[in-house]
Amino acid sequence: MSHSLSVRTAAAVLFLVGFAGLAACSASPGEKKAEVEAGEYERGPHGGRLLRDGDFALEVKIFEEGPEPLYRLYAFLKDRPVDPRQVQATIALTRLGGRLDRFAFTAAEDYLTSPTVVAEPHSFDVSVAATHAGQAHSWSYPSYEGRTVITPDAAQAGGVKTERAGSAYLGESLPLQGRIEITPEGQSEVHARYPGRVMTLSVQLGDRVRRGQVVARVESSESLQTYSITAPISGVIMAKNTNVGSITGNGDPMLVIGDPNQVHAEFFLYPRDAERVRVGQRVEVVSLAGDHRINALIEAILPTADITSQTLIAHVHLPSQNGAWRPGLGVRGTVQVATSAAPLAVRTRAIQPFRDFQVVYAKVGNTYEVRMLELGRRTPEWTEVLGGLEPGTEYVVDSAFLIRADIEKSGASHDH
Repeated sequence: MSHSLSVRTAAAVLFLVGFAGLAACSASPGEKKAEVEAGEYERGPHGGRLLRDGDFALEVKIFEEGPEPLYRLYAFLKDRPVDPRQVQATIALTRLGGRLDRFAFTAAEDYLTSPTVVAEPHSFDVSVAATHAGQAHSWSYPSYEGRTVITPDAAQAGGVKTERAGSAYLGESLPLQGRIEITPEGQSEVHARYPGRVMTLSVQLGDRVRRGQVVARVESSESLQTYSITAPISGVIMAKNTNVGSITGNGDPMLVIGDPNQVHAEFFLYPRDAERVRVGQRVEVVSLAGDHRINALIEAILPTADITSQTLIAHVHLPSQNGAWRPGLGVRGTVQVATSAAPLAVRTRAIQPFRDFQVVYAKVGNTYEVRMLELGRRTPEWTEVLGGLEPGTEYVVDSAFLIRADIEKSGASHDH
């Protein structure tokens, strides 16, 4: 096990142990009683929570067998059903962060119902009021799911980091493979102006030369006059096709000079990708060793495909970086083929599974709670949010799995 993994594991243990100690030591007697009551309440004949006040009782149930979860209330007097038309009732839900949801009820069959959907998460403080035969009754209780409280020290020990949810640009990318090559402008062939014998050659393969430097002297076969040959550009001798005493001027270059500071990346585009890659798109170029990387633009795409490999070539200009990009070496690239704005998005790594939902964990003070998300487009970095989260919500980005583990350990289940 690596040292970094050991540190992360120890931090996770401290995080969970720290929260367990907090829960055991900081809860007041009243809070502890509320937790017991929230988990061990009396149930009515329909499986809901039964609230009693003297002889009158009201069963509160979230009916989730239809297309949307809705409240249903069943009234009883001395444990016998009461005509729902004789009861007036309201419910107020106070959610984490202070949002208040109100429900008004009307009679339907043998129960009271509200047309207002009980939005996820079903985690709130509940206030119920009912009137029957001129008598007013009221109850309040917590009903939490996917919620936990963690101290700042425990969160820091666990590596928990948060961000504010907002807009983001979602980029669709393609991986590319290529190599570094000297640009056409960065290389030149050296030819003899007149056929003749090479009398002197002052450079060797790999030597650096400057523009205008004399690199050879040739005796013309016609005039027997000796003339000088100079380097047309500055660079390095990349190829040497002649020696002293050789006859030159037959069309082949004597020397090839290349400037290793004038390079570009040549990426291979296969048919399935070629139609999506365009001049001007941004590419992240990375050396195979990963030591060098740069963001650059596609400057040209050659119009003719290689017959054997059936690939096109895309050229990406690379500025001089003191020999960081060596001609002939392979490189990887990632090209952004499409970018669009998402009005609301979260970091993809922040998304966690919870029941049948994909969620992030919102943070309010020291309290963390699930937010069930309706998701849209997804990239490795960002995921679009279509519903379930308010813009500006602070949510957990790093170590969200620790929040999930703590909630699962504490047993904050889907129960009403």
